[in-house]
Amino acid sequence: MPGPPPEAVIFDNDGLLLDTESVWTRAEQDLFERRELEFTPAHKRELVGTSAEIAGCILEKRLGEPGCASELIDELNELVVAELEHGVEAMLGAREVLHELSARGTPLGLVSNSPLRFVQRSLEIVGFSDRFDAVISAHEVSAPKPAPDPYLEACRRLSVEAGPSVVALEDSPTGVAAARAAGLTVIGIPSLDGIELDEAHHLAASLLDDVVARHLVL
Repeated sequence: MPGPPPEAVIFDNDGLLLDTESVWTRAEQDLFERRELEFTPAHKRELVGTSAEIAGCILEKRLGEPGCASELIDELNELVVAELEHGVEAMLGAREVLHELSARGTPLGLVSNSPLRFVQRSLEIVGFSDRFDAVISAHEVSAPKPAPDPYLEACRRLSVEAGPSVVALEDSPTGVAAARAAGLTVIGIPSLDGIELDEAHHLAASLLDDVVARHLVL
């Protein structure tokens, strides 16, 4: 018999709920191409799910521009917001899962390391703006993922206690680490080849996977 449904469900955004990783990839490619450098799959794996601070440090090294982390992140953020207007799609199963959870009245949160304006605009484009009871950008808390702060703040805003009865869905090691540190049950759904989510409590191939349905009691 299935157990009780989760007290709340919290989604990551980029690559988990929405296919915005492809938007970020195009922006990252543009950033490299401006410097006549190639953006490789290895570079992408380094950057996926990281905070602005960590991404800035990576970009400094890969682009050979020491001391320019903040400027590089500002440039990348402008590129990614522009790319977003070309369109974005929901990930496989996202609409179905959100519909069922909303119909049941499950409190829903979204936690992202991306800037809030990017998250809000991406949700607007796919029609998900009204689906979430709490939307948290890591820029709003003292420490981004992999620290637990964004997830703890989401639980606070959802008025639920952070613990195993709250399920988080993540596609990056950084996000999995953050949700685990907050004490949540974590389902890992990798969005890129070569990404290992061994620290997740459960692994699924997509939001339509039986693993997701079972643990969300859908």
